[in-house]
Parts: sequence; structure tokens; C-alpha cells
Amino acid sequence: MSATRRQILARTGALGAGIAFTGSLTEIFAGTATAQSMGGSGYGPLVPDPDGLLDLPKGFRYKVLSREGDPLLSGEGKVPSNCDGMAAFPGPGGRSGRTCLVRNHENRTKSRSAVPTVPDLTYDPGGEGGCTALELDRDNNLRSERVAIAGTSTNCAGGPTPWHTWLTCEETEFRAGEENYTKDHGFIFEVDPYDPRRTGAVPLTAMGRFQHEAIAVDPGTGTVYETEDAFEKPFGLFYRFLPEKPRGGRGSLRAGGRLQALRVPGVPDLSGVQEIGATFDHVSWVDVPDPLARETPIRFQDFGPQGITHAQKLEGCYWGGSCVYFVSSFAHSDEGSVGDHYGQVWKYDPKRRRLTLVVAFGPDSDLQLPGESPDNITLAPSGGLMVCEDGEGAQHVFGLTRRGEVYAMARGRQNIGTPEKPEWGEFAGVTFSPDHRTMYVNCYTPGTTFAVTGPWHH
Repeated sequence: MSATRRQILARTGALGAGIAFTGSLTEIFAGTATAQSMGGSGYGPLVPDPDGLLDLPKGFRYKVLSREGDPLLSGEGKVPSNCDGMAAFPGPGGRSGRTCLVRNHENRTKSRSAVPTVPDLTYDPGGEGGCTALELDRDNNLRSERVAIAGTSTNCAGGPTPWHTWLTCEETEFRAGEENYTKDHGFIFEVDPYDPRRTGAVPLTAMGRFQHEAIAVDPGTGTVYETEDAFEKPFGLFYRFLPEKPRGGRGSLRAGGRLQALRVPGVPDLSGVQEIGATFDHVSWVDVPDPLARETPIRFQDFGPQGITHAQKLEGCYWGGSCVYFVSSFAHSDEGSVGDHYGQVWKYDPKRRRLTLVVAFGPDSDLQLPGESPDNITLAPSGGLMVCEDGEGAQHVFGLTRRGEVYAMARGRQNIGTPEKPEWGEFAGVTFSPDHRTMYVNCYTPGTTFAVTGPWHH
């Protein structure tokens, strides 16, 4: 929940200027060359929903899978609030037609509906965040819904592993004794979508204690890349974790490893790079002095005379082809960044040790492009992307084709404001079922999980 692109533009007086998208769309869709480009620019106009929940194009329909405050099917308590990052996995045992979802709940303290504490799955009784796991049949009927991990805090995003588990990330640095917490927070936890007790509530401490946002795993080497969404200067770092047991499967990350941070020679802040295609060869990775941040947050620690490279709003992180991509959602010089932008996408090629700025958003072009939120994304069946944009006014899931065409795929209709001053909750956690027949997406507030089916382009 951060300042949005439209809020930024309004604040800077640039709202009328619009947003420019520059760079290579091919880069965003790296690793998807086998997918076909969409034949048109979308699925047509959105049709108002008579039930006032979700507007979709003609031919599409939705099903509400879960809503905050309703009873969990497991009987463990109520569906938690603040539905955020999410991933879809094949059904247990590869069962045909079944899908498992793992859903984050970005609860901090005094939540509307906290994640219920469950024996063997609760890290800290003072924590109100966590994850829930849902199992669906081929018709998206909810077959089970239960707590997958509890007692964590501010579970924002994360990412799937090649061995079909979910790494949920705490976007906080609360210490034991602060608020109602009895343990330190700011960790990654592994969640088994099929049987959460096989992973339990064990922090992966070697992967660092900081304001985590998202992760991506190199399927070849098992290296885990991590982003840090730090709210104040010095801003976050881009990390890699070299596990002791690469690609070791469920539980292997507990064995530990080395946490390192990216250093780009001569570049203390990535926001200072403005030229699309700017490339930095032979970047280095520096061991983090104290991954547990016992005395000093990692981004404040001493990385030597050459320093370390920071960036504001490091959020999305995903693997494509043979490279990892990560996103800086925006940078503001009046908040301490070296330069200003409304979104950057960076590519790191591990084999070449090469970092490249491949996409940027800035002033002087099209405001309709979903320029602030390339972090909340998923690959669409067409080969394009679905993007959750968090902006002022109406909230949408946008589609972005491989040709750069933007279209509205969904619009939230649940008014969380007043009739005179309506507000709508942002979307989050967009993901597709393994068979590509269903798009799943969360409304953050009120916490609602939707399944959307229809004539998807393949």
C-alpha cells in the first residue's frame, strides 16, 4: 500500500503530461516466445456487474471463492483480511483439474480479520499476518480452505519455487518487544500448498531479515533473488541467496547459504540511470555483513569503501528465459533518490554478470499505460501480461499485449468509501491456473478472491 503513480503525478503537477513507456516489450515477456501474440487489443469493453462486485468483458464470468470475515472451511476461524500476493499450483499429486492457491494476508497489527493462530503453524502469537491455502476442483468449487502459516507480519508478496512451494515475504522489520510481537520479523517463510505442516512456521533466517517484497528462483542453479521495498532512505537493495542445497526441494532452504547484495560500480542509486539499454558489465555481489540485522538494518551496514547500490521501491521480481528481472516502481528525488522515474524494469544476466535497464516509465506520453505496477503481474495465456494497478479512483486489472497495447480486463466495484466519495480497493496477486483456464485475483479491501473464466486467447 504505497503512493501511487497518479498520486505522484498529481503531487508533482504532471498529471496532464502522461506516462511514457520506453524500452523493449520483448524483454518483459522474456521466456515466453512460444506463446502467441494476442490477435486484438483486448476482450472488448467492460460490462457493468449488476451485483456490484467485478466488471468484466462480455463472455467472461467470475466466481467469488472467498471473502474476508466468512468462516474458513477448515473451521479454524474467519477468512483473514488484506488479501495480497498469491500463486496457483497444480492439484495435489498432479490431480487433473485441481488447483491449489496460496494467498498472502498483509496484516500488521489491529487487523480487521487476523490470520487465525493454529498449532504448529504459528510463528509468533503476536503476529496477525500469514497465508491461507485453498484447493479448488475443475469448476472452481472450493474444496478446502485453511491456514497455511500464521503469526507472521505484513505478508506482501513472495514467489513460487521450482518444487511447488510458496515463499512468503514479510515486508517489515519489527523486532521482538515492538507492538505486540514476541519475536523478530522481516523474514521469508516457505509454505507447502498441499500440506502446510510439512513446512511449518520456520523463518529462513539465512535469507536475511529486512523489508522483503518478492523473490524469483533461477531454476537451473537454485539461486534465489530477493527485492527489498524500504520506505525511507537509504533505500532497498537487490539480493541473491546462494543456498547450501541448490534446488534441494521442500525444506532445503533451511540448510542456509550466503546472502549477497548487488554492487554496480559507480552507481550508488539505480534511479540515476535514465538511458534505456544502459548496460553494466561485471557487476559484483558483496556478502552481507549481518544477514540477521541484529544491530543495524542491512541497507545501513558497512559494505566497504565502494559502498553498495540502492534503489527506491524495489518490488516485483521474476525469472524469464535465462535472466532475472526486477522492478523499481518509482523514484522521487524529493524523497532522497538521485533521479526521478515512474517505473523501471531491470534485467540481470547471471552468466554474463550483466545488468541492463530494459524498460522505463516517465513523463510525456500515455497515462493509460499501467506504468506504476509492473510488479503485480502474471503471464496471460495470450503471452501478454496481466497487471494489477494501484491508482486513484477506479481500480483495474489491466492487460498488456506483446505489442504494447493496454486494455482493461477487470474493474472493482466494491465501494469502501461513501456514496459521495467512493473508493475502491486495489487488486493484488493476479495468477493463472496451471491449465490457463482461470485467472485468479484478489481484491485487497475488502479481502475477496475471485476466479475469472471466459474465452481466453491462447
